Amino acid sequence: MVEKKDCFSSTYTVDTFSSTATLNTNEPVKVPIGALPEKEYNQYEHRELEHSNTFTGAFIHLVKSSLGTGILAMPRAFKTAGLAVGFFGTLFIGFLCTHTVHLLVSASQKMCVETKTPSLGYAETAETVFQNGPKKFRRYSRFARNFSDISLALTYAAGTAVYIVFISESLQKLLKEYYEPAGEEVWSIYFKLIILGPLIIFCQVRQLKHLVPFSFIANITMSLAFAITLYYTFKQIPDVKFSERNMVTSLSGIPSFVSTAIFAMEGIGTILPVENSMVTPQFLGCPGVLNLGMLVVVMFFATMGCFGYYSFGDETQATITQNLPQGEVLAQIVQGSISLAVFFTFMLQFYVPTEIIWRKIKPRVQEKNHDIAQIIIRSIIVIIIVAIATAAGHHLDALIDLAGSIFLSTLGFLIPAILDIIINWGNWGKFNYILVKDIMICAFSLFGLVSGTYYALLEFSK
Repeated sequence: MVEKKDCFSSTYTVDTFSSTATLNTNEPVKVPIGALPEKEYNQYEHRELEHSNTFTGAFIHLVKSSLGTGILAMPRAFKTAGLAVGFFGTLFIGFLCTHTVHLLVSASQKMCVETKTPSLGYAETAETVFQNGPKKFRRYSRFARNFSDISLALTYAAGTAVYIVFISESLQKLLKEYYEPAGEEVWSIYFKLIILGPLIIFCQVRQLKHLVPFSFIANITMSLAFAITLYYTFKQIPDVKFSERNMVTSLSGIPSFVSTAIFAMEGIGTILPVENSMVTPQFLGCPGVLNLGMLVVVMFFATMGCFGYYSFGDETQATITQNLPQGEVLAQIVQGSISLAVFFTFMLQFYVPTEIIWRKIKPRVQEKNHDIAQIIIRSIIVIIIVAIATAAGHHLDALIDLAGSIFLSTLGFLIPAILDIIINWGNWGKFNYILVKDIMICAFSLFGLVSGTYYALLEFSK
């Protein structure tokens, strides 16, 4: 026997309610109630991280990844463009770098929600955007991933080649006070060959956690070198007249300035790993990790470039450390510290291209041969990088321009703009402003690529 309360209860839950309710003894009337809205996927709630990053931690990582040895090349960039063009150009490129990083992170976050994935890397983001974009683009998803992977690998490989030239130049400058070489070109090759052996050994370290001590040493020695360099820079300023410095130079100096600034400032390869290490949505927005971090980065670069060029003028070298008075002990400490810092930073930068290449090769190697294969591959990559640096000779400035114009303009500007076009396909806002803006970013990237490469190659031919 059915109890009366079960027959006439007017209290319903989502589990017991039926949209087919009998209102009288006639045929039932169907009353659609609609589906309950599904809660939007939140990637931050699904990230299982052993050591997550706080706002402060992510901010420090972002600033550290962008404030590398490239800042020492900014005075030379100001020399090629002039003080006024250099200052406002640095602000513009800083704003553009921040915006394109925002596009990349925003695309990654949207794809995480759409595919219900906790986090995506650079190449994974590119592939997923194409996979979930208009049908005509989906067949290019694998190409987008491979192109992004190759761009990342070549970017970091080119950066490490710059490091090799940087180390050899600094050591040569340091030891020149104590021993005069018979030929500077041969001397430079000797230094590159000398550091080849230690690099091959240290680059066999495969886990990032084992690179932490190297990173610590690099941070200490780099900070010491920066501090002493700033001391010499500001010490020189009172003896300089403002009228002796160019506000604007020729148009031919613009490509070199753009390439150097991009190389120095662009740390887009490390952006997504930093964002993926956070469990709260604090990376974008105002104030956010990105905006505050890039504000500090641009301020440092503009300051170093402006005062560095103002202090040394037309005598400004490829890196400002080469302008320091080498007969003084403090200047020699800078050369030694910067060489040590760049040497240990090499391993951190080397990790990215090696992991990408190994990921492609690993499935084709038997598991029992993985260790020997890794040793051989890592050794070959180091040898190739040192060979590139040796071929570059003393043209540190040209190598920096080439790395910035070809690789970082593609990775930092071109790819994020294309991803933004696809992810907003057909919904580009009023007057298609999103499309127009992204096309302009692509055009700027191609301008930097073509003109920067041209003038870099001219510099190599000298």
